[in-house]
Amino acid sequence: MEVFPNQEEIDITADLLVNVYNISSQMIRRLLGERQRDEANGILNSIKGESMTKLDLVKLLIMRKGSELLAGSSEEVKDLRLFLLSKLSDDTITKLFEEHGQRNNSISSPSHMRKPLSHKPWHANGRWSNAFVEAIGFPKIFAGVLQRDSLPTIDDYEPRKIIPELVEFQKILKSNMLKVLEQEGNKTRCIVTLPTGGGKTRVAVEAFIEWMQKRFANGQYMIWIAQSEELCEQALVCIEEMWGSREYVSALRVYRYYGGRKVPEKELKGGAVVASIQQIYNRVKSGDKVLNDFLKNCGAMIIDEAHRAVTDMYDVLLDRAEQLCGSELFPICGLTATPGRAGVNKIDEIYKLTNRFEIFLIKPELGEKYSDDPVKYFRENGYLANPRHIVCEMGKEYELTDSDIEQMNKENDVPAGFRKRLAWDRERNIHIIKRLMKIKKGCPTIVYACTVEHAYFLSVMMTAISGRRTAAVSSDTSMTIRRGIIRDFKNGKIDFLFNYGVLTTGFDAPKTECIVICRPTTSDILYEQILGRGLRGPKFRGTKECQIIDFADNIKRLGKPLAYARFKDYWIEESIEDNC
Repeated sequence: MEVFPNQEEIDITADLLVNVYNISSQMIRRLLGERQRDEANGILNSIKGESMTKLDLVKLLIMRKGSELLAGSSEEVKDLRLFLLSKLSDDTITKLFEEHGQRNNSISSPSHMRKPLSHKPWHANGRWSNAFVEAIGFPKIFAGVLQRDSLPTIDDYEPRKIIPELVEFQKILKSNMLKVLEQEGNKTRCIVTLPTGGGKTRVAVEAFIEWMQKRFANGQYMIWIAQSEELCEQALVCIEEMWGSREYVSALRVYRYYGGRKVPEKELKGGAVVASIQQIYNRVKSGDKVLNDFLKNCGAMIIDEAHRAVTDMYDVLLDRAEQLCGSELFPICGLTATPGRAGVNKIDEIYKLTNRFEIFLIKPELGEKYSDDPVKYFRENGYLANPRHIVCEMGKEYELTDSDIEQMNKENDVPAGFRKRLAWDRERNIHIIKRLMKIKKGCPTIVYACTVEHAYFLSVMMTAISGRRTAAVSSDTSMTIRRGIIRDFKNGKIDFLFNYGVLTTGFDAPKTECIVICRPTTSDILYEQILGRGLRGPKFRGTKECQIIDFADNIKRLGKPLAYARFKDYWIEESIEDNC
């Protein structure tokens, strides 16, 4: 299923809007945004010595909005729909109104039918959206992509699949996890640690599926807790693969307990619960009976990204679990690539994390070379890619305001207001686009932008200037469209995947060859998570090398160096490009 219009569909739609319907420059500005129009013009003029035509701007608009060009309830979109309806004949409008207009309505004049039609709720790929798109002659994709977030809240995974075996060190790690579970039972409190890209999720799922297999039949639950929907989905895929690869007789019931989903009490019968900590926290507060059943009958709890398990949300969860189950609780295992956690209260948080998991640390038994330098060992043995670092120095200086510094102290990172200003720095964006254009075609590249709008802007500008296929995703992108875009990226249909904040954890594209970091950060953890998207080695279906490109900004009053400066010993090779 296609989720984004192809070049032919973009060209057809732009031609209709400009040359058939004669859309006004004013309407384009309202839909695209005056600032984006001006910036696009300035960048194109700087790189190609050309100015944007009306047709170019409309194509930018279509690339920015994609299949959702006509969707939504904003006044700008309603005006666009009304404008298009105004171009249709009275006979066509009358027919549309008879089939899709308000019932029991006394409107008889076509001139009065257009506005209520333009204000009709827009449902992706619905009857009205399809009729509208057909009437104006747009390609069908602009009726919208049907959201298949009808991913069931409850599903049953059948045993049926063949998957690659664990590598030797993973087998030993899994065996050690099972030994701890057998010895400690409900008292098991541990952390499993591997370098980013080492397969923590896969190993943990295999171990806990085996541990829980008999317990599932007795109505118990394996509760897997993650920070985001992406991490939840990643765990579900792994659970399905693991269960499907075993010769078990019965299906495994899984429960999606995130994204606001509600599990019917009558459907509870044990199985795997994949939950977001945000939903668990909210449901504890609301006294959800389903959550109480999960906790009372929990056979094991796994906390992904366990370095985050020192927050109040986990306090609330574990307090409720103790109320329901007593102090002994059930086995609890944390997964992390970073047993420590950077932050203002780092010492306090590490102490708290140590107490929570009683710091029974399970790690690979790979000898002295691994203990001395786990990352180097993994690279030399093909588990991790070799990172080659490029610093793009643009020679510009920026200075944080007093307000920025106050905000930075709250966020403990480069403040959002400053990043927003960077996003609209034309000179900086020109450098970024020129550098991206040097990346060879067919090189899967993930780009981390300063803001959501920055990600979309860079994406459409790269397509407009270079003609190469790009896409952008954000937390607002529907899961259906996001999955489709990521699928196309993995399949090589998209060269550049732009994002802000959604592809840091839980995103698996092993063949990624280049990571481009446009957003400055002082967070070691965030930076390491970004790097992790490109570090899968050949033995894990990844690449031998990955190029990391950082855009260096000289930021006055920052107080501490940007994160990449603290990773100098991490690179296989580092080079500096002046002015990119």
